[in-house]
Amino acid sequence: MRVMVTGCAGFIGSHLTESLLADGFEVLGIDCFNSNYARADKLENLRRARDFDAFDFVPVDLGRGDLADLVADVEVVYHLAGEPGVRSSWGGTFSTYLHNNVLATQQLLEALKGWPGKRLVNASSSSVYGDAERLPTGEDVLPRPFSPYGVTKLAAEQLATLYHGNFDVPTVSLRYFSVYGPRQRPDMGINKFCRAVIEDRPILVFGDGTQTRDFTYVADIVAATRAAADSEAAVGNVYNVGGGSRVSVNEIIALLQDHTGRAIKTEHRPVQDGDVQDTGSDSSRAARDLGFSPKTPVHQGVIAEFEWLSEELRHSRRQLIPA
Repeated sequence: MRVMVTGCAGFIGSHLTESLLADGFEVLGIDCFNSNYARADKLENLRRARDFDAFDFVPVDLGRGDLADLVADVEVVYHLAGEPGVRSSWGGTFSTYLHNNVLATQQLLEALKGWPGKRLVNASSSSVYGDAERLPTGEDVLPRPFSPYGVTKLAAEQLATLYHGNFDVPTVSLRYFSVYGPRQRPDMGINKFCRAVIEDRPILVFGDGTQTRDFTYVADIVAATRAAADSEAAVGNVYNVGGGSRVSVNEIIALLQDHTGRAIKTEHRPVQDGDVQDTGSDSSRAARDLGFSPKTPVHQGVIAEFEWLSEELRHSRRQLIPA
């Protein structure tokens, strides 16, 4: 089977691409290399995928449309492309979020409208809930985004739902909860914490560190995403995908301290606009319809990311040393 992965050079997209290639799929990878972090890092994310003859890469801005030829020869579109980040979605950058999250999704759906049976698996976010009225949060809780980013992810979800309802495009949306692991974006919390520890700098904490997240390891996200392409019960629905336990920022810092045996310093700043106090996923529907069961506990996953980043930084330093 030939499938498409949009955002294939990103954190989650590159892991999904490798997983599919390893299992014998042909993958058409799409990425526009948006400027949220270094192009070189994204190219490095694709290094293993490029070893496969079954991987084709096309640099495309999905928001510009004319996507019919791209979807013509694929059976499933895994739509992970988008503009990420809560804190950076305010002000003048909002137009970029509209383009990369809303318009890009609409253009893909328009292209798929002419091809009955081609499924879209849409990567959404727990940010659609904002300060959720109930924890753990089920899909029946009213979404109340607390950031412009969350607004655009909810809009993309709604587009997927209405194209399913009006044009029978088989869509599934997955609300990812705080994904982490090797290749995590450098602007995300656990990556920042690990980097600060490796470089012997204080960890910058926004708020008092008691805020919690339902951290979800990237391999578990990949498993749920692939399952969403196969489950007939999933078509037309939205699912939470969470790691299964809420962990505070302070607990993550303590975990890193235990692993390294170092006393870790912190510096505190005010809570940032758009940040919420807690997230927690009720993923029981994903368990029922997708067979989703997270395998990686936080203490293992954080150490895996720490060791990956340590090696990446060692490699970078080696590259800087003259021969």
